[in-house]
Amino acid sequence: MTSKTIATTPTALPLTAGQWTLDPYHSAVGFTIRHLGISKVRGQFGRFAADLTVGDTLDSCSVTATVALDSIDTGNADRDAHVSGPDMLDVANRPAMAFRSTRIESRGSDWIMEGDLTIGEVTRSVTFDVEFGGVEDSIVDERRHAGFEAKGEIRRSDFDLGFALAILGDSVKIQLDMQFVEPE
Repeated sequence: MTSKTIATTPTALPLTAGQWTLDPYHSAVGFTIRHLGISKVRGQFGRFAADLTVGDTLDSCSVTATVALDSIDTGNADRDAHVSGPDMLDVANRPAMAFRSTRIESRGSDWIMEGDLTIGEVTRSVTFDVEFGGVEDSIVDERRHAGFEAKGEIRRSDFDLGFALAILGDSVKIQLDMQFVEPE
């Protein structure tokens, strides 16, 4: 198999139109938050789903995603249990966060993706800087895979998650490393 050349001009879409499937084994949803304002705690979510619909133009492309909040993993089980509990994330009442893109704009070979992020009953607009990693044929499944890295930032207080602001920062940096498989 050989990799295919990808167009990187702002007007050309480098992906085949259709519904691209998430490759969860080569994808990750991570975050960083300040603790006491002096250091960062990093974590990830182990369960998530995403759909990438590619159209003929950027206006007909969309991304949707959900993340199971109870799948938080900061490397410390006691901390994860506390963060999942009723005085913090309250995953019993807020089991997931969901994202739906509303606009994708080309910036050369990269993009800006705007969308609505919902946590519990609160929905806010967010923006992600998206870096396109490229498209490559996999020798394992003999299908084309596309890779993306998206970075954004939200404020916890915007989602009614303002607990422990003296301990945990209000700003949460989000990093998504996503790989999608081309439609058959």
